[in-house]
Amino acid sequence: MAYSAKMAAALSGATTGQLRHWRRAADAGVVLAPEISRSPRALYSFWDVLALRTCVHLRNASSLQKIRTALGTSRNLGERDHLSSYRLVTDGRTIQFVSDEEAIDLVKKPGQRQVVIVMGDVIEPFPVRAGVVVPHLFHPRTNIEVDPAMQGGHPVIKGTRVPYDAVAELLADGVPAERIADFYPAVSVEAAREAADFAKYVDSYDLAVRAS
Repeated sequence: MAYSAKMAAALSGATTGQLRHWRRAADAGVVLAPEISRSPRALYSFWDVLALRTCVHLRNASSLQKIRTALGTSRNLGERDHLSSYRLVTDGRTIQFVSDEEAIDLVKKPGQRQVVIVMGDVIEPFPVRAGVVVPHLFHPRTNIEVDPAMQGGHPVIKGTRVPYDAVAELLADGVPAERIADFYPAVSVEAAREAADFAKYVDSYDLAVRAS
């Protein structure tokens, strides 16, 4: 699945402006370059989205410079796998790479391990800005799910292969939620309403909307 920058932002909690900034090179290197495409437009993979959620978590407690430094250090240590495969934690002062065997300080001198972020936190809902909560990665709404093995990871109505935005577009065109089953028999009224609500959330990450 190739996620647009807007969808990657909505599923990760980063703004589209942050995504653009994070894929630019700096002295310490790129924070995260899209796995699928950087031009003519950025296209992110599911694993990019998972890594971006980690970056957003780190950014809530650490500066961007510390994050760039940590990623640069990990590359210097020979870590070349996708960022989503690593467990990075922060206590606000430093960032550590944590494995089953050890914790390596990536910013300051090696020190005591202080685990603040765990993988469950990255997947679960979390606040990023005033009034904005990033939804659960696999269940952004009760009746909407994200499964990398289904429809390439595009959000669908739970238990179906119906894309959420296909339902949201019908509602936007004036079709009542009670009539959605005429088009998609497996989609309930509540699921249709949640599709419209999720579409509104995703659209809030549109660069034009964010800049206004």
